[in-house]
Amino acid sequence: MEDYIHMISGELGLTHVQVEAVGKLLADGGTVPFIARYRKEATGSLDEVVITAIRDRFETLAELDKRRQAILKSLEEHGHLTDELSAAVNTAATLSALEDLYLPFRPKRRTRATIAREKGLEPLAQMIHDQGDADPHKEAPSFINAEKGVETTEDAVDGACDIVAEWINEDAAVRDQLRRLFEKKGVLTSGMIPGKEEAGAKFRDYFDWEEPVGRTPSHRMLAMRRGEKEGFLTLRIRPPEAEALDLIARRVVKGKSAASDLVHRALADAYKRLLATSMETEIRLNAKKAADEEAIRIFSENLRQLLLGAPLGEKVVLAIDPGFRTGCKLVCLDRQGGLLKTDTIFPNQGAARTSEAEEKLRKYCDQFSVEAIAIGNGTGGRELEAFIRELALGIPTIMVNESGASIYSASEIARDEFPDEDLTVRGSVSIGRRLMDPLAELVKIDPKAIGVGQYQHDVDQTALKAGLDDTVVSCVNVVGVDLNTASKQLLTYVSGLGEQLASNIVAYRAENGAFASRSELKKVPRLGAKAFEQAAGFLRIRGSKNPLDGSAVHPERYGLVKEMAGDVGSSLGELVSDSSKVDQIEPEKYVSETVGLPTLQDILGELRKPGRDPREQFEAFSFVEGINSIQDLEAGMTLPGIVTNITAFGAFVDVGVHQDGLVHVSQMADRFVKDPTDVVKVQQQVQVRVLSIDLERNRIGLSMKIGGDDGL
Repeated sequence: MEDYIHMISGELGLTHVQVEAVGKLLADGGTVPFIARYRKEATGSLDEVVITAIRDRFETLAELDKRRQAILKSLEEHGHLTDELSAAVNTAATLSALEDLYLPFRPKRRTRATIAREKGLEPLAQMIHDQGDADPHKEAPSFINAEKGVETTEDAVDGACDIVAEWINEDAAVRDQLRRLFEKKGVLTSGMIPGKEEAGAKFRDYFDWEEPVGRTPSHRMLAMRRGEKEGFLTLRIRPPEAEALDLIARRVVKGKSAASDLVHRALADAYKRLLATSMETEIRLNAKKAADEEAIRIFSENLRQLLLGAPLGEKVVLAIDPGFRTGCKLVCLDRQGGLLKTDTIFPNQGAARTSEAEEKLRKYCDQFSVEAIAIGNGTGGRELEAFIRELALGIPTIMVNESGASIYSASEIARDEFPDEDLTVRGSVSIGRRLMDPLAELVKIDPKAIGVGQYQHDVDQTALKAGLDDTVVSCVNVVGVDLNTASKQLLTYVSGLGEQLASNIVAYRAENGAFASRSELKKVPRLGAKAFEQAAGFLRIRGSKNPLDGSAVHPERYGLVKEMAGDVGSSLGELVSDSSKVDQIEPEKYVSETVGLPTLQDILGELRKPGRDPREQFEAFSFVEGINSIQDLEAGMTLPGIVTNITAFGAFVDVGVHQDGLVHVSQMADRFVKDPTDVVKVQQQVQVRVLSIDLERNRIGLSMKIGGDDGL
C-alpha cells in the first residue's frame, strides 16, 4: 500500500497525505461522489476526476502485483528463481517489464531454438554468444550428428544461431530499448488489400496512409483498425529498420570476430522473425488502449452533457412519436410523468384525417391543460412540427432527440412500467419524459444506445461500460434524487445503493407510502449504516419535517447546522428560508478536527439555496421553418442548430433535416481549436453556416465561423 501511495502521488502530482486518505476511504467502502462531496478535509478538496484517477491507479497496481506474485510462484516452482531475478521481478514497474523478465522461463511451444537444443547445439550457441577467441566455424564440425539431423557444418551453425536469436529476443534490456524505439519512431502504415477498392470505399482515406504512431489520433486509429478487421486494410507499425538493428547490435555485439559476425546474423534474424512482430503487437495494443481511452473520454463527456441537459421540469406534456404510414402516436403525461391518455393521429393522410388530428390535439390540450408539446425528431418530425405550429395552440412545441427511445420501449424496464401498452406508446412516453427530465429518463437506457460516441463498438467494452457508468453515477449524484419519486433505475446510481437496495427502497415505498425523513431510510431492508452514510446526502425529501432533508447537507452535519441556527437566533426552518440569516454565520467559528472551511462553505451554499438543481434553465428551441430535408439546404445558408454529438475531429449538428451536419474542428472558431469540447457541448444551441451539401453521400458540411474565412 505504501509503495502504491508513493508511486501514485508522484504520477499525479499529489501529496502523500491526499493519496493515502483517498486510498483509505475507498478501502472503507467510500464512493467517488461521496468522497469528493463530503470528505474534502481528508483529501484536500480533490474533485471526482482526480479521485477516480487514484482509484483506477490503485486497481491497476493491484493487478500488476497479482501478476507479479503469479510469476514469482511459477519461477519458484520450476526452480528458476534466484535472488537477483526475485529482486528484478519485485521492482519491475510495468507489466511489460514483468513479462520481459519472465519470457525466458515461460513455457513455450516448440521453437526453432528448441529443436536446435534437442540436437545438442547449445554449447556452440554459447560459444557464439560469448564472442571469444574461438572460431565457431572451426568448432562446428564436432557438433555434426546425422542421427539428430545435423549433417553439415552449416547445419550446426544455423541451429546455434537460432538459439542465439532466441536469447536476443528474450533479453529484457534489448526489449526495453526496442520498445522505446517503436514508441518514439514507429511509423503506422495503412494500405489497401488488392481487389477491395469498391467494397472498402468508406476506408479510401487510408488506402495509402502513413504517419508516426505516436501522433495518430484516436478516431483515425480506431477507423484503420476497423478497416483491417473488416478485411479492407493492412496495418503495420515499424521504426527505421537500420536504427532498430543498430540498437540491438550495440547491446549484444562485442568487438569484431567470426563469432561477432554470427551474432550480427542472429540479431537480424531475431529482429525480423521475433522481436519486430512482438514489439509491433505490443505497440498496437498500447495504441489501441490509448485510442480507446480517448474515445471513452469523449463519449463520457458527451454523455455527461446530455444527462445534465436542462430539464423542462414538472409540466403537463403532450408527447408525440411521429410517423407517416402508421400515424403519430400521442400520449399525455401528468407533471410527474404519469400516463393520462394515449391516441393516434394521422395529420398527413388526407383532409378528413388531418381535420381529425387537429380536433384531437385541441381537445387534449384543453382537457389536460397541456403546458408543452414534445415531438420526437425522427422521420416525420419536422412535418408534424410544422402542422402543430400552424394550429397556433399557444403552447411551446419542442423537438426532442429520440435516440435510444426504441431501445427503452422494448426493454424490460418499459414493460414493467407499462405492461398493458405497446412499443409505440412507451416510446412516446420516453420522448415526453426526456423533455421533462433528461437525466431521470436516460438512465433507463444503456448509455451505448444513446448515440453520442465515436467508434463505440470498436473500443474495449468493459472499459467503456466502466467509464460510462462512472459518468452516470457522477451526474445522478451531482443533481440529487427525489427519494419519493425516483425510479429504481435512477436510485441504482445513487452513491452507496446499487440495484438491490434501489429495489428494496421502491418496494418499501410502495408498501409504506412516501418517506417522511431521511432517517426512515434505515428501515429499508439490508440498508445498513455504510449505505446510509454514502447515499443520504444525495437523496432529497420535499416537504420533510426537517428542511435539511431536502438539501445536500449530509445528516451527519444536521447537529452542526442546528447549532448555527441557534447562534444567529433562528429556527432551522427560518435559517433555510432566509439567506440573510445565513449571511450572519461566521464559518471560521465552526472549524474542528473533522469539519473544515471547505465543508462549511458547502453547507452555507446549500442553506442559501437548499436542493438547488445545478442544471441550466430550459430554453425552447426551434428550427427554421421550411427547411425540412437535405434537399432544402443551399450553401451559404445560416441556420440555428443543436449539437448532437462531439468527436475528436469536430461536432455534429442537427439543423432539422434528418441528417446531422459536421462542423469540422477547423470550422469551429476563428482561432486554433485543439479540443472541440472547449467550444461546444452536447445539446448546445448554435448558429451554423452551410458550407457544402453532398447528396450522394448524404453529408453536410457546416461552419460556426458565420462571417469568417472558410479556409477554402
